Amino acid sequence: MSPRRLLSLPVAAAVLLTAPGCSSTDAQASITVPAPPPEEKALCRALHKALPESVAGEDRRDPEPRSELTAGWGDAAIVLRCGVPRPAGMSDSASDAVDVNGVNWLLEQHGDDSVRLTTTYRRTYVEVTLARRYVNDLGPLTELAGPVAKTVPPLFTETP
Repeated sequence: MSPRRLLSLPVAAAVLLTAPGCSSTDAQASITVPAPPPEEKALCRALHKALPESVAGEDRRDPEPRSELTAGWGDAAIVLRCGVPRPAGMSDSASDAVDVNGVNWLLEQHGDDSVRLTTTYRRTYVEVTLARRYVNDLGPLTELAGPVAKTVPPLFTETP
């Protein structure tokens, strides 16, 4: 994986502020459930059990179809998918990333009304899509970084 520019939270928030578009609703009818290999699926199951019941003041409301590989809060305002494929943006040396509580996330615009963040340097990729109302607020990531760090080990471990 090529080196990334690592943004601080204030810079990342400014980047997210530039996200165009608006949406009358954050709801989505359904999402695609990832199909990771068995070892990644086990990590996702552990993450699913560790996820909080609320994020950014939004109550947990998992999307359809229900799966241990997906979770949601609010009216699909915050959606997490675990075991997703490696995003193409990770191959772009100009892509942006942010570190939140020890978890590195790739930042990508997702459509006109949301932003997608995907973990990097973890044994499986965890994707979080934030609706327009959160594009200037990385607070949801601060609440999700702990469970991710606890259940999805880093790809590389530091040696003394």
